Amino acid sequence: MNPQLSIAVVLLFALFVFLVTGIRIVPQGEEWVVERLGKFKKVLKPGLNIIVPFIDRIRAKLSTRDIILDVSKQEVITKDNAVIITNAIAFIKITDPVKALYGVENFKLAIQNLIMTTLRSIIGEMKLDEALSNREIIKARLKEQIIDDVADWGITVKTVEIQDITPSPSMQQAMEQQAAAERERRAIETLAEGNKNATILEADGKLEAAKREAEAQVKLAEASAEAIRQISFSIEGQPMGAGFLLGDRYIEALRKLSDSQNSKFVVYPADLQQAIRGLFAQFGK
Repeated sequence: MNPQLSIAVVLLFALFVFLVTGIRIVPQGEEWVVERLGKFKKVLKPGLNIIVPFIDRIRAKLSTRDIILDVSKQEVITKDNAVIITNAIAFIKITDPVKALYGVENFKLAIQNLIMTTLRSIIGEMKLDEALSNREIIKARLKEQIIDDVADWGITVKTVEIQDITPSPSMQQAMEQQAAAERERRAIETLAEGNKNATILEADGKLEAAKREAEAQVKLAEASAEAIRQISFSIEGQPMGAGFLLGDRYIEALRKLSDSQNSKFVVYPADLQQAIRGLFAQFGK
């Protein structure tokens, strides 16, 4: 083979190898970290890039788009010793590929563990009711506490959402029993309050009836006194006025006694005729 031709073939082969191993096209949304002889050299941006074959190598291909991190469910103990189950989801973005690659062994695993420990710490300072009703506060405090640590790894936390925060099954059962006991207690109190009010109303009714009965007795006594006075005035000088009135009441009482449905026998005084005769005899005088 012609020596010149051989050199040309070698050069073409070397050029082919250079093109194959030295040209790198980075897609949009990614950044590649390049090392030269084991040491960081540069970061390849999206587009056409050239590296030195056999000397430079692509250490890592990192996405610069938002990354979704799912934080697994975990049991957390609240300040009042209640067990709740919670998990979260975080949206992060790599802002410095060099720090993300060399700053921590595995940035995804590190952030997941950081969120879990921080979440346990925040909820551990709250009581059960506070933890269940303050999801937004937990979210804000969680983001505030991890954002600085994550920034050291060249990563920005865009948001952290608390997906679930619920009592554990045993805690739910205890809460349901507590709620049932509370409802039963309220029912008993309501029933007792109703009975008390009914008793008070009944007593008030009896008291009012007694007062009215007493007033009626007074009115009746006053009417009787007035009747006696008027009869005595009309037959002034005759002693039978009071006797007539008493006889009239006596006969009226016997009539009511005989009209009663509970009375089967009515016993008249033995001297009833004598008394009536004496009464009318007084009129004849």
